[in-house]
Amino acid sequence: MPHIRRFRDTDRADVAEICLKTGDGGSDATGMHGSDELLADIFALPYVDLEPETAFVVDTGERVSGYIVAAADTRAFVDRYRRDWLPAFMEKYRAVEPSGILDLGLDPDRMIIQELDEYPAHLHIDLLPELQGQGMGRLLMRALLAELRERGVPGVHLGVSPSNTNARAFYKRLGFEPLPSDAGAGSLLGIRTDAAV
Repeated sequence: MPHIRRFRDTDRADVAEICLKTGDGGSDATGMHGSDELLADIFALPYVDLEPETAFVVDTGERVSGYIVAAADTRAFVDRYRRDWLPAFMEKYRAVEPSGILDLGLDPDRMIIQELDEYPAHLHIDLLPELQGQGMGRLLMRALLAELRERGVPGVHLGVSPSNTNARAFYKRLGFEPLPSDAGAGSLLGIRTDAAV
């Protein structure tokens, strides 16, 4: 029976694989970028390495098949990313062809948004297709919101591709709202940590 638990170091490879297998708007991104490790090195592994206490996984009993990772304080995370993650990232990908995805990994300041005082945390969540639609995403979100609330964090935000209609519907059901600075694009969403999800 799948259950939610805190991230463990032994989950790292599973988290990276899930990030890749869901990295194309929820579909498999294998072979899409200069390296199949790139997506996880931007959107998952910095979080489990730099802030593992705000990472939760879905454990099926055989493996991890879903995760939620977050930075409780985006400004502090950007500083740590720049200092502790970016040098090795730049070295690892110096021979990879420049791309929009690679640029995201090289520019931690992109994480700084106008609404950080109200929504200082940000998150990434991914579930393999076989776990979707079973309530696991909601349970992951509850676990993270409870952790952030306990830390005194008032709100959390995330970015979602306008083309990822399934994810957008999921966030709407949970109560995420578009953030004003997004100027109608609807790709930047936020929720208060005291929300009932």
